[in-house]
Amino acid sequence: MKLFNVYQIFNIELNKSKGLYVFDINGNKYLDFYGGHAVISIGHSHPYYINSLKNQLNNISYYSNSIFISQKEKLSYLLGKMSGYKNYYLFICNSGTESNENAIKIASIHTGKKKLIAFNGSFHGRTSGSASVTDNYKVVSPFDTQHETIFIDYKDINILEDKLKNENICAVITEGLQGISGIVDPGLTFFSKVRKLCNKYNVVLILDEVQSGYGRTGLFFFHKYYSIKPDLITVAKGMGNGFPIGGVLIHPKFKSYYGMLGSTFGGNYLACAAGISVLEIINNENLIENAKKIGEVLLKEILNINDVIEIRGKGLMIGLRFSFPVKELINYLIYKEHIFVGSSNNPYIIRLLPPLNIEENHVELFINKLKKSLMYI
Repeated sequence: MKLFNVYQIFNIELNKSKGLYVFDINGNKYLDFYGGHAVISIGHSHPYYINSLKNQLNNISYYSNSIFISQKEKLSYLLGKMSGYKNYYLFICNSGTESNENAIKIASIHTGKKKLIAFNGSFHGRTSGSASVTDNYKVVSPFDTQHETIFIDYKDINILEDKLKNENICAVITEGLQGISGIVDPGLTFFSKVRKLCNKYNVVLILDEVQSGYGRTGLFFFHKYYSIKPDLITVAKGMGNGFPIGGVLIHPKFKSYYGMLGSTFGGNYLACAAGISVLEIINNENLIENAKKIGEVLLKEILNINDVIEIRGKGLMIGLRFSFPVKELINYLIYKEHIFVGSSNNPYIIRLLPPLNIEENHVELFINKLKKSLMYI
């Protein structure tokens, strides 16, 4: 049997990692400024994280959600405390797309409606419901199109209100800070108005913080820059630092019942051990503050590079826009300078998503290698 060929991959095989670095089978050392799609939050192979998983594995690794698992209670307590959503509930699943699927389901059950509003450039996942609110034809199958989704632009607030008023809408779903589209910030005007409009028309507001959450932008959630409170917040990626875990933060107005949601592996012992240790490390090592601080250092250094014509994002979720397609530059950075960076659906933008425990010397190294790469393309 062979693997189903759906991933466009770099010809690199990694076999070791530590801190901000990963190593390939030939012994080459790479500075990780991409974090495996923003998954690596606390750094690679953090000893506390590893020991937490080892200790849990030595005790019990799995049983179903038919029994009491105290680690789930601890995870929800820590997440509520650190995120500022103590009075919300938590449903634990395994990934970002599952988080968004469950958020949509909660909203639909609550309202009794099924139409959704999403935004141009969005990415919310690849399973059917989350794919239906993703603005990328490559991930949407004919089966997925049975869902009723209306796509609009962030600037079209008047169109948004018209749809909310006349289309019997269940929920509005948006990323905090769009990632794959090229680091797009919907902005203060959008967030303040969409919250008011959802309140006015009794529509559920879902904030997808899968990539922009968990401290990456310098606050626990990106939407906190705009002082709004969503009804449902989805998380994953940095939540487990590589261990599969996701979740939905749920406003107390939503009522649960047995069988409403479920997951075979969601909230298992190992996932909770990973999730708890990530939050403890973020808190103990002040990584959210570090993301903001080092993000500012990175921004200051990039401003001195003339080839960068626009800088997008906040903290350690950064997009660099160039006047030329960046594919060749990305390849040079990875294969020649041994720096992992990310692409986007915008061919002119490089994404930077390094682990939150990054230090100033890593920024200096990245800047020097970026400048060197720009001289050769």
